[in-house]
Amino acid sequence: MPETDLALLTRAAHEAGTVARGFLGQALDIRYKDGDAGPVTKADLAVNARLEEILRDARPGYGWLSEESTDDTARMAAETAFIVDPIDGTRSYIEGANTWAHALAVAQAGTVTAAVVFLPMLDRMYTAALGHGARLNGLPITVTRRALPERAEVLATRSSLEPHHWPGGVPRVSRHHRPSLAYRQALVAEGRFDAMFTFRPTWEWDIAAGSLILSEAGARVSDRRGGRLQFNAPHPQADGMVAANPALHDAFLQRLLPGDTPTGSGAESSRASRES
Repeated sequence: MPETDLALLTRAAHEAGTVARGFLGQALDIRYKDGDAGPVTKADLAVNARLEEILRDARPGYGWLSEESTDDTARMAAETAFIVDPIDGTRSYIEGANTWAHALAVAQAGTVTAAVVFLPMLDRMYTAALGHGARLNGLPITVTRRALPERAEVLATRSSLEPHHWPGGVPRVSRHHRPSLAYRQALVAEGRFDAMFTFRPTWEWDIAAGSLILSEAGARVSDRRGGRLQFNAPHPQADGMVAANPALHDAFLQRLLPGDTPTGSGAESSRASRES
């Protein structure tokens, strides 16, 4: 039987972890990208090269979008594309922390259909395939059922709770943070936190894999205005991200967009609706 996209991503993620661990303790040749886009190391580039080799050899007809590759607009002609963050949380990787991740996704006609977020130092493999639920190390996971923002356990940056983001009132949440955006999404999917949000323009490679894992775990996932996330876009950036179970997601949007009808609210990805 041919290898499924999810099996391929899982295999590639394990190989990425091996490559990344091999650079630990070495000089990383750190440089900083233009536009305050963060650091990149020789480990990021080596992982990217290995992932591209594995994935594109297996699926030569798929497009390719990666944080560490020059964007090739030829991907727009492909109905299906890989969306990859070779090391999400590069600063954590440089510091020797263990919460960096590999985030790999396949998107077809704008919808993510298979996804993996792998934290090799923690041996945590989050996986999802469209319509088949989300798993952590092979076991099903689901989001929490908390319906109200008050005292919700939320993963977000401090700046995300500044009043100008919340015309309907800043929610009284318990805020936490993890450097890897992919890991934040996975932790909400796992039910260890109730929600996550980010209001900065967000690259697709940071959220593609996590968005499917979240939706297959029962979350509603949208941009900051409730809009549907589309992937492999010409400009591969989303207008932020909000993710939580459907009731809590709607409660946050009511604070973010008081008096407005959220763009696509009620039509976002959740395992119940299968719309993502």
